Amino acid sequence: MIRRVTAPALFPPPAYSHASVVEAGTKLAFLAGAVPLDERGEIVGPGDPVRQAEQVIANLREQLRAVGSDLAHVLATDVYVVSGEPSVLSEVWEVVESSGLSTGPHSSTLLGVACLGYTGQLVEITATAVVPERAGDGG
Repeated sequence: MIRRVTAPALFPPPAYSHASVVEAGTKLAFLAGAVPLDERGEIVGPGDPVRQAEQVIANLREQLRAVGSDLAHVLATDVYVVSGEPSVLSEVWEVVESSGLSTGPHSSTLLGVACLGYTGQLVEITATAVVPERAGDGG
């Protein structure tokens, strides 16, 4: 269903693929950015990008569950981090890797940005995922 491709002529990427290919006819889910809010709409981990990344992954799992998918079926992500420091981006990427999200490995872009939508928000992840067929689902 999913074929992950690393282009042999390019430098091998760390823990992600250059591309993911899905056969026509597969259901795809395009998820809005997962953000570090709790169930009350409060920012989790103010000032702590690692804690926020953990909450973002937890919220991403819930978004995927709601459409009948999971982290293993994520094809591509964009990971946004409010920082100009590569070390901070690396810390957030370690959370992504440890979550199992990059197991595919999926295609991903890690970006340092100036700001995100919520006051105090430091991390956001957008994702595209396959919604696998379930027995009796019919597609």
